[in-house]
Amino acid sequence: MIEKLLGWLDASTCNFLAVETIKKELDAAGFTELRQEDAWEVKPGGKHYVVKNDSAVMAFIAGTKRPGEAGFRIVSAHSDSPCFKIKPNAEIYGDGGVVSLNVEKYGGGILYTWFDRPLSMSGRVMVDSGDLLNPETKIFDLKRAVATIPHLAIHFNREVNEGNKLSVQKDMKPVIGYYSPEEIAEAKRHGGFVKLIVADHLGIRPEDIIEYEINLYPLEPAGVCGAKGEYFQSARIDDLSMAFAGLEALLAGAESTPDTRVLAVFDNEETGSGTKQGAHSPLLRDIMERLCACLGGNHEDFFRAVAKSFMISADDAHAWHPNYNEKCDPTNHPVIGGGPVIKINANCKYMTDAQGSAVFKNLCRKAGVPVQMFVNHSDVVGGSTLGNILTKQLDLKGVDMGAAIWAMHSARETAGVTDHADIVTVFTEFFS
Repeated sequence: MIEKLLGWLDASTCNFLAVETIKKELDAAGFTELRQEDAWEVKPGGKHYVVKNDSAVMAFIAGTKRPGEAGFRIVSAHSDSPCFKIKPNAEIYGDGGVVSLNVEKYGGGILYTWFDRPLSMSGRVMVDSGDLLNPETKIFDLKRAVATIPHLAIHFNREVNEGNKLSVQKDMKPVIGYYSPEEIAEAKRHGGFVKLIVADHLGIRPEDIIEYEINLYPLEPAGVCGAKGEYFQSARIDDLSMAFAGLEALLAGAESTPDTRVLAVFDNEETGSGTKQGAHSPLLRDIMERLCACLGGNHEDFFRAVAKSFMISADDAHAWHPNYNEKCDPTNHPVIGGGPVIKINANCKYMTDAQGSAVFKNLCRKAGVPVQMFVNHSDVVGGSTLGNILTKQLDLKGVDMGAAIWAMHSARETAGVTDHADIVTVFTEFFS
């Protein structure tokens, strides 16, 4: 199982490619795509998915009973991770023909983990389709090192190891190479080096690229580490490991169940979810309403279905760190290898309450896997995730949970091999 996850992580170098990876698995399992702008025909047992903005995907297996009678079982996760996005007109020209890129920080990454790594580009470009309102989308991954962010030598900053405040605009500019004056002039005529590099990869003209959304990502492949192979490391573990655990469980579940099962993978969680493809949008609610209508429900069915539903909001948790014990709650600090983690916050940063926690503990007990608790140190303000955001759209019962990981939002995070297997087992139990 872990080798499959590592392959998925390597293939999913941005939100768009994460959705492409999920779509391929769904297509191979007999799911069919539905478009929001079309009329839907969904029958009991039908397997379908909806893609939004190329970066969010809602997959579902329709239940044998009307949703108002059986409800929905939902696992939610997100496709995005902290990274650097390339700005328009990105090229910055320096001495000796050195070309750097003007980038913007996406999400809250640990900046210094990005220095001196081989970086590649992936994302999407928009090209002319002949329809002014619907340009053609091309999703790509260069899969080769085209940039690096060089660190300043210690000789120029002897205090670097005593704290080094970083500026994204000044310190984090990736360098793509050095070029002759003739090469620079030619690139400028065609819209710059970014468009030239991507167009060459796609086999199109740089002038064909109307607009782009491109991120940089660390090229090192995901891998297993630890003396016993107990850990795995990769970029984007948060939150693709949870998205893929949900996918595995959905595909491993029974062909049909009374309730309708949903895997909801949103985008833009790292920036607050406030987009049409994010958890703040009515995307999931709209799909649930349409499914209620398609499966023979009346006006009351949707409200009855929500009341009978349960959601697992799956987003990774902070593991106890052997070097920073003082950062952890003294009695509720999950460890890597200790099983799935329920996340609780007294100020409602998570959706978990006693009811939701009890349900998830019951699932873990039935699945035969351990369960852990995460609560923030009382002097540390924690973040939030999908669960409490979604409950502003839907008054769902549910739980926030995840896998315990180290270095969350680093360019290379660390998680536990057995934890991933345990979470797939629990999700499969939930979907059964």
